[in-house]
Amino acid sequence: MTGGSSSILSEALPTGTVSNMPWRKAGVVHPNNEIYIDIIEEIDAILSSNGAVISSDVSGRIQSQSNLSGVPDLLLTFNDPSLIDDCSFHPCVRYTRFEKDRVVSFVPPDGPFELMRYRVQMKGHQHSNLAVGNMPIQVIPRISYGKMGNDVGGRIGLTVTARSISSLIYSSSRKGPLVIDDVSVVIPFPKFVRTANLNATVGQVVYDEAGKIAKWTIGKLDEKTRPQLNGTMVLEESSSDEISTLGSEEQPPLFVNWKILLASVSGLNVSGLSVTGEHYKPYKGVRNITQSGSFQIRV
Repeated sequence: MTGGSSSILSEALPTGTVSNMPWRKAGVVHPNNEIYIDIIEEIDAILSSNGAVISSDVSGRIQSQSNLSGVPDLLLTFNDPSLIDDCSFHPCVRYTRFEKDRVVSFVPPDGPFELMRYRVQMKGHQHSNLAVGNMPIQVIPRISYGKMGNDVGGRIGLTVTARSISSLIYSSSRKGPLVIDDVSVVIPFPKFVRTANLNATVGQVVYDEAGKIAKWTIGKLDEKTRPQLNGTMVLEESSSDEISTLGSEEQPPLFVNWKILLASVSGLNVSGLSVTGEHYKPYKGVRNITQSGSFQIRV
């Protein structure tokens, strides 16, 4: 056979993709060219009932929202890339370039995507700050069981505070006092709790009798506000023996969710984001976010 190919593999690319870039569509056009980068660091921690840190760890990820026309080529650089450890990348990233120069070179997908994940390589003083309890939020629980009149019951009290003296590093663009967003506390109850009557000074609290879980949604929290939750519990009739042997392993920990804009644990910042390969000058937005991962309070 002459004048042709004997290969059984098609040389045609999938419809609508750019050569060698299956993550990017061909012919992308946006009326406004813009890209947003969020450096999100999560704190996984276990705290004691008095606020002491039992264990903590920090991981990060970089989320992007790319609305760029054509086939732009981006270069992302950091102020201190040594803070980044144990990375994983989106397929669009040229990994050998990162290994060589510690910069992120890539042609982005169109729309939202996760650019990379990493562990935070914190310096000695940063580890020390987290270890001594310099968390931006503190939850102090008070839970007890025993005789309440003629019945056996329980009492619960929680106080939540924001702490500006913490291990966080704030962006220079941040103005005003500390504000923590999207604050909520999930309170699991032991199986012998039949129901709970709960009231909060700030936000809303909902108790799920089937799951024996209460969720207290606080919302925004600042240093001037000290939300409190108080309540009583009604126990199952056969719970007296269980209460007498109740240990810390039977009392589930609380889970706290929170988020702080324009703050980081590691201090990792973007020092530059350049776009080549296209003639337009896009809008570029970059911000840091620190938030809770698995953030537990032992009772």
